[in-house]
Amino acid sequence: MRPDRRAGGNGEALKPFSYVSLPGRVRFGSGTLDTLGTVLDELDCSRAFLIATPHHVAKAEALRASLGDRIAEIFREPAMHTPVAVTAAAHERVAAAGADCLVALGGGSAIGLGKALALRTGLAQIAVPTTYAGSEATPILGETEGGRKTTRRLPALLPDAIIYDVDLTLSLPPRLSANSGLNAMAHAVEALYARDGNPVISLLAEEAIRRMAGALPAIDAAPGDRDARADALYAAWLCGMALGSVGMALHHKLCHVLGGSFDLPHAETHAVLLPYSARYNAPAAPEAMERIARALGTADAPGGLFALARRVGAPASLGALGFGAEDVRNAVEITLAAPYWNPRPLEEHALLRLLEAARTGAPPEAAA
Repeated sequence: MRPDRRAGGNGEALKPFSYVSLPGRVRFGSGTLDTLGTVLDELDCSRAFLIATPHHVAKAEALRASLGDRIAEIFREPAMHTPVAVTAAAHERVAAAGADCLVALGGGSAIGLGKALALRTGLAQIAVPTTYAGSEATPILGETEGGRKTTRRLPALLPDAIIYDVDLTLSLPPRLSANSGLNAMAHAVEALYARDGNPVISLLAEEAIRRMAGALPAIDAAPGDRDARADALYAAWLCGMALGSVGMALHHKLCHVLGGSFDLPHAETHAVLLPYSARYNAPAAPEAMERIARALGTADAPGGLFALARRVGAPASLGALGFGAEDVRNAVEITLAAPYWNPRPLEEHALLRLLEAARTGAPPEAAA
């Protein structure tokens, strides 16, 4: 009997593909923040401009106490969706501080600002994520100006080094952990049906979904579970690599519209919308849905995503985030004005149904 030469032995034919490996260095473990000085040495940096979200200012001050003049300044005002005005203010302070590199400590707000400043200054950047969004592992930046969020993908946006310290995630409350983890999972879900997908990223994406789906309920039950925290952080890295290596589709477009134009919170919007986006694309991406369902241990991918979100306490609807019935049509119009590629064509009536189901928190079958 000849060996099964199909991809993964699962009946999926191996198709031609291209794959570009992302550069960078990663340190992963507990207590790895203490290696920041070593990473600065590796990048030949002597004065770091340290960006910290408010929750991590005390940790930033401790770094300055231990590293002395190697921390040129601490910037404490990063903002959600990376407003261009905030970046401009921070840019002036980078120059005044005489910094020769950037360190971002915190969630997506800090990581995004670090990328925006790296793009404008050409300085090396080090990311120290404290949530599970995974954006630190991507060459992608979303910026907001004038009520619109735009996205760029450039090699210069990829951090030169990432320090993953499990200890920094132990204080992340279970609900924030859930929203952040589901945000990351959305990257892996869309990577599985990306137009430029490849078998390497598909393997990473499926493993990321499996790890994150196991970790989030464990964190919800025992927030101090270090093994679960490590699994979630590892899964976030895999999700980020997936996002950074292939293009995204409808789900990310909708989230950018809802965040940039309606000021909905980033992670929570991803967490709510993911089952509905998956249901919309299910007929056009059966192989992806099979892999997602397998990773979740369920028979139905959108239903499994919906059940997981409910189990770990994600918001129940877009309406709970402040998205009103009067906003649905406007959001669809903005989406259709500059759409992303998507495996299923974007149809106005279907998108209206999707967002209305997500607004009310109906089961994802309502978005079919």
